[in-house]
Amino acid sequence: MTDLDIAEVAHRAGVPASTLRFYEEKGLIAPTGRRGLRRQYDPGVLERLALIALGRTAGFSLDEIARMFAPDGQPRIDRRMLSARAEELDRTIRELGVLRDSLRHAAACPAPSHLECDTFRRLLDAAASGGVTAPGRRPPERR
Repeated sequence: MTDLDIAEVAHRAGVPASTLRFYEEKGLIAPTGRRGLRRQYDPGVLERLALIALGRTAGFSLDEIARMFAPDGQPRIDRRMLSARAEELDRTIRELGVLRDSLRHAAACPAPSHLECDTFRRLLDAAASGGVTAPGRRPPERR
């Protein structure tokens, strides 16, 4: 199969060409050469870009993703790291479930004021202690 132009790779992968150049700077992908001024890539780069996208969606940093590839470019994914991330996602899902349920309760609570609602007060206390965080955020570390 023939090499793909950077514009074609960007189009097929659904990322801007600037992302491809950035990934190249980070060592995540490499062009096979140039045709004129335009980078050319092996078609296999599309699978690699899909793996990078999956890693980003799972919350891995680009440095972590880079370590998931062997020097020859083949995937070398640490299963323990995947398990640890899955456990982290399970914790986040549980925390978000509690937050969702608390917000639903607060929205339907018959108390005259949210500050008079025991459930809402517990949610406030959890937020004040760092136990409630926005999705993707970690509570501050305690010392």
